[in-house]
Amino acid sequence: MLIVWLVLAATLSRSIRASTTISIPITTQDIIAGDVFFEILSPSDLEYTYRLRPAKDFGSAFSERLEGVPLVLTDPPGACQEIRNARDLNGGVALIDRGECSFLTKTLRAEAAGALAAIITEYNPSSPEFEHYIEMIHDNSQQDANIPAGFLLGKNGVIIRSTLQRLKRVHALINIPVNLTFTPPSKINHPPWLGW
Repeated sequence: MLIVWLVLAATLSRSIRASTTISIPITTQDIIAGDVFFEILSPSDLEYTYRLRPAKDFGSAFSERLEGVPLVLTDPPGACQEIRNARDLNGGVALIDRGECSFLTKTLRAEAAGALAAIITEYNPSSPEFEHYIEMIHDNSQQDANIPAGFLLGKNGVIIRSTLQRLKRVHALINIPVNLTFTPPSKINHPPWLGW
């Protein structure tokens, strides 16, 4: 009798677990969760919508919509020294590699070169942070940036950089921020190399 009871209890337990799975649809608001999006208008190889994690406690918010502005690779890529291609960057958005100095320092260098915003990305595919969003925090210096800054997934940054270099392009054209509030997740034109 005890054996029958244990078998019955185990079978009942499995069927209850199988039938209690709850499926909740993912909404655009779940995806956004405080992040900012931008879209690349050209070159056509990069015409997708990309997600950024805004800086946590420095710089300004991505509140002003910038349309058709250049996204420029900084020289040097890490922007820890004075940016040499300030002429290209003036009035655009800086794409900067992570590492060697603080996120705030990179943002301040971009601002000094005339950038309207800074996008920082992991460029090293073997870094543990390559496929993760990083919370960019203030470096506790007495400085602050007056432009917005955000972190871009490493895979996106590497593909944007390598595509622009392959096409011998100085910049891409972007719109930032892009409002996706009422766009169903299935309609967001995200890069095919990423899953959301």
